[in-house]
Parts: sequence; structure tokens; C-alpha cells
Amino acid sequence: MANDRLRDALMAARFTHEDLADKLGVNPKTVERWITQGRTPYPQFRHRIAVLVQKDEQWLWPHGYSRKRRVEITESEIVRIYPYRVDIPAELWARLFEKATDRIGILVYSGFFLAEQHAAQLALLKQKADDGASIRILLGDPDCPQVALRGQEEDIGDAMAAKIRNVLLAYYRPYASYPGINIRLHSTTLYNSIFWFDDDMLVNTHAYGVPANFAPVSHLRRLGSGTLFQTYARSFDRVWDQTSKTFTGKEKL
Repeated sequence: MANDRLRDALMAARFTHEDLADKLGVNPKTVERWITQGRTPYPQFRHRIAVLVQKDEQWLWPHGYSRKRRVEITESEIVRIYPYRVDIPAELWARLFEKATDRIGILVYSGFFLAEQHAAQLALLKQKADDGASIRILLGDPDCPQVALRGQEEDIGDAMAAKIRNVLLAYYRPYASYPGINIRLHSTTLYNSIFWFDDDMLVNTHAYGVPANFAPVSHLRRLGSGTLFQTYARSFDRVWDQTSKTFTGKEKL
């Protein structure tokens, strides 16, 4: 069976069979067999191809690894698990913000702790945007039913919506109109808060009736052959793509 995913990925990256063969040091007919006959390249080639075409390795070759090996790779993507978000060292937050060069993504309901405890890191967003990084921030729409339900589940009622309004007006308004910084208000039921810094990600699990501050956080690092990081990256992108309500800083909340 032909590997149409690899074919499309090469076309999107503007690679011919000969181009890829030259970069990998293999015969062009070998590349043709990978595509037309669905042959699976050796692991070292799969990783290099995934990097070249900027696609997830397991998406290109879903059956390239055994179940046991997939589990091992997934475990390697987990840098550390923190029992509570409050256990994450301030130094880690600072390092992730400071080292990010390509993208910073924030998906939360209020993220009030960032503004309150990491204002110095948020202040870097303008500099990062000036340097060409993609800055995407997703905060909960304070008027949506999902935010109201989350407030009820945490036994804080309307305080969740109030926190969002406060953080938008007091902290995020100066960034709303800054070129390169995009802020949207989502109405998604969040199962996790996501903080994305290039190839590092902090995933804060949401548990029923438990404030996010006291829920577990997984520190993940992307591996070309892994799927765990990509699962949450796709989740972030899906929320972003489905959200059209932009915060401009001029709204009356």
C-alpha cells in the first residue's frame, strides 16, 4: 500500500524523490519504494525525514514501532510530573519563557497565577513577538457557560468569571493590540491547561472539584518519534482554530 502521507508531506515541503535521497545518502529508487510500496525506512531515516518535512514520525509511519516501543518513547517524552502546579519551581517557569524562540502558547480559563506570580515572564512576550515568535493566548470567555460550570465545580461560583475579567483588564490589555501577540476568548470545556514553549510543554490536568493549582502537571518535551507531546499540541491548535472571539483590549467586560 502506498504511503500517501509521506507523499503529501514531501510535496508540501517541496522535496522530490531525488532531493530526499540526496539528503539521506540513499538511492532515489529506495525513496520511491517508501512511497509507492509503503516500505518502512530504518529508524534513523524515519527520524531525519520527519525533521525535514516537519511532520510527526508516527503520523508518517503509524505502524513503524511496536506497542512496547511506543510506550517506551512516550515515557521518554515525560521530563517530570509534579503532584501540584504549585510545586513547579519558579526557575522552570522563568527558563521556559526566556528560552522560547519560536512559539509560546497559553490555554487556560483565567491563568491568574501567571499574571500574579510571573509578571516578569509575561513582560517578555512583547520582546518575543518582536523577535518573531508566535504568541497565542487563549483565555476563557467570562460569559460562556463552560466557565460558569467550572466555577460551580470548584465551589467558587461567579468568582471564576470575575478572575478572568480581572486578568484581562488588569494584565492582558497592554498586550492585546501588540503586533505578533494574539489573544482569544474560548468557550471550550477544558480538560487540561496547556503552557507551550517551543519543544517543552506543561500540561496541568483538570480534576473535578479541584482547583488547577492543586492538580498534577506533566512537563513534556517533544520527541520526533513521540506522540504524547503532539496529542496536546493538536488539542491546543484545535481550540485555537475553533475560537473566533478576539480580545482587543477595548471591550467592556
